[in-house]
Parts: sequence; C-alpha cells; structure tokens
Amino acid sequence: MQQSPLEKPLLGRSEPMRITEPHFVNGHSITPPFAENLHQILFGMGCFWGAERLFWQTKGVEITAVGYSGGTTPNANYQEVCTGNTGHTEVVLVVYNPQKISNQTLLALFWENHDPTQGMRQGNDIGTQYRSAIYTYNETQKKAAEQSKQAYQNQLTPAGFGTITTEIKTATPFYYAEPAHQQYLAKNPQGYCNLGGLNLT
Repeated sequence: MQQSPLEKPLLGRSEPMRITEPHFVNGHSITPPFAENLHQILFGMGCFWGAERLFWQTKGVEITAVGYSGGTTPNANYQEVCTGNTGHTEVVLVVYNPQKISNQTLLALFWENHDPTQGMRQGNDIGTQYRSAIYTYNETQKKAAEQSKQAYQNQLTPAGFGTITTEIKTATPFYYAEPAHQQYLAKNPQGYCNLGGLNLT
C-alpha cells in the first residue's frame, strides 16, 4: 500500500526516547539487546494499546513494546505521529521464541484481530498512523506474511469484504513510544481498546 506524499515531513531528533522501566507485566527489559534465540517482528493494527496486550498475553511472546515505524522522522513522538507528517504507523514490537510460537500463529493473531481492509484507518481511528502493517526482519517472515495475506484474502472475498490494504515490507527503524504508552492497558485496565476482527473464524 502506497502512502500519500507527506505534506510537511517532520525532522524529528537525534536522541531516542528514554526508556528505563521494564515491561510492566513480565518485568523483562523492553530494549535491546535481546537473547540470541529470540526473533522480532513489527505489527501495526490501529491503536497500539490493545494490539500490545493481545501479544503480551500470547504464549511464546517474551517481550512487547509499542512505538512508531514505517516512516521517515527519526525518534518521532506521539504528537508528531498524529500529524500524519512522519509517515509512521503505530506498531507493536513483538519479540518471540520461535521454538515456542510460529510465524504462522503470530500472523493468524494479526489478521484475525483487526480489519486489514480499511486503508489509513481502523474503525473510528482515522489517519496514516492507524494503517495496517507487517514489518519483517528476515525473508522467512516476509514470505510467511505474504502467503498468509493471500490466504486471508481468499477468506475475505467470498465473505463480501474488500481488498487487504496491509503494508508488508522489510522493517525500518523502530522508535519507542513514550513510557506512558508502554503496556498501557495493564496500567489502565479500563482504557480505550479498539481491537476487533472480522469474525471469520
């Protein structure tokens, strides 16, 4: 899916977001280095609060964090991303043990828990930062993502849904979101969550 040219690309900053607290749920460090046996993938499913909770509750996922990726502005903050002029989308960094959970299982969770046909929105959340995306770190992940996209489209079409607009590409830098956004729904159990699939399975 091609993004529209940015009206006024934002410059960002050279300093990364300061992240010092461990994962609020499991106590693991959410910043690298990660153990050598763990793999990473980035998922954009609209608002990242509910998406992160989905994955931290999944067996085999060791670490999750929320942030911004897919755009051009280095170390963007939330307010900048919301302008639509960074090119980023809200994503969840999923760090997982491939001996405990497969790419296919992670991708099934991705497809089944949001609407990947909506373009630059997810439900009432409208803007480029809410687009559906999979950003991969190796060719095995990318191939699995493309294959699963076609398989899910094969379910969507006869059910009367539109064309998948999910952006699938090699991961570009992941920029951590502000500490308040990390594991937000664990800290704020009654907080906003717009996560929801198309109920095909």
